[in-house]
Amino acid sequence: MRQMMMVAALGLLTASGAAAACGGNFNAFVADLREEAQARGHDAATVQRFFSGVRQDASVLRADRRQGVFQLPFTEFARRLISADRLNRGRQMAERYDSTFDRIEHDYGISRGVLLAFWAFETDYGAVQGDFNTRDALVTLAHDCRRPEIFRPQIFAAIELFAQGDFDPARTTGAWAGEIGMVQMLPEDILEHGTDGDGDGHVRLKTSAPDALLSGASMLAGLGWRADEPWLQEVALPQGFDWAQSGLEVTKGGADWAAMGLRPRHGEIADLPASVILPQGKGGPAFLTYPNFRVYFEWNQSFTYVLTAAYFANRLEGAPVFDAGNPAPGLSGEEMKALQRKLKARGYDVGGVDGILGANTRAAVREMQAKLGLPVDAWPTRDLLNQL
Repeated sequence: MRQMMMVAALGLLTASGAAAACGGNFNAFVADLREEAQARGHDAATVQRFFSGVRQDASVLRADRRQGVFQLPFTEFARRLISADRLNRGRQMAERYDSTFDRIEHDYGISRGVLLAFWAFETDYGAVQGDFNTRDALVTLAHDCRRPEIFRPQIFAAIELFAQGDFDPARTTGAWAGEIGMVQMLPEDILEHGTDGDGDGHVRLKTSAPDALLSGASMLAGLGWRADEPWLQEVALPQGFDWAQSGLEVTKGGADWAAMGLRPRHGEIADLPASVILPQGKGGPAFLTYPNFRVYFEWNQSFTYVLTAAYFANRLEGAPVFDAGNPAPGLSGEEMKALQRKLKARGYDVGGVDGILGANTRAAVREMQAKLGLPVDAWPTRDLLNQL
């Protein structure tokens, strides 16, 4: 699930926390966390109980560095995640929790397919929520120096949940990155958006689907979801389409795209700001993205994941299978890393040499294609790599 830095729910960081100190002796690191937790107002006994038995979890670090699935191209990634079984179960869940989805649509203007898709991808509709100890995962990732500014605040949010009686440091489990429950929410998000959807007086994201779904909807709304608006639509492009007009960097009104000859494969083009994306270049599928599509990146920053989740939401609401087309062969993971190194050497921000075609790498590829006189479709090929 998404991992983004937000303002700590319990107030501004202390001077030591603001530095996002990381690394070094693990016990000393935990001692610093204890000191900061007390400086934030937690009593010593609460802090002692929270950190009792805390340990560094090497399996969390291995999981953090093992995300090769995001190197897959969109068509392959989508086919792996979207099955007939997931579609059927999604429709069954839509019926089972119809009143919950009605409430979400009324209160937040978020279509049921959106939450169903996240629910499916994050935990297979609650069946696989992760068995990592959440406290240990957060402390391990905060100690690791890759992204301490993300995970350190989550520790103090977890302490607040513990103080409220809604978190068990010894028994609460979830994903390797510290997310909890059916739609995988971080402690800060739970503090801010946790919602009692079933009316039992508690927010139980691991066992109550209404709680999880309404909490997820509240979080999406807080991230800027625009009520009752679409997010993604597959389109057919006109003959002679200017590939340089594609990409999230280019925005036009829906009516303007329609006037250029774009035709939807399902529904009608909305007259909203929109961008054309070609996840596998000019030979592959084409989609029109609306403002809500960008909110997906606040949930998860992987371009492939975001596109697949948005597309699956459409499928759950009756859209046809996308037209895969005949895209040019993509690069292997190692070739993508080589491309990213070459782009980085030329001053482009590719967001890290990880072999993943993310939004930053796609933007850099577009610029380089334009300079080299290649079709500007953000799809890196061996021809581009060889020319660099």
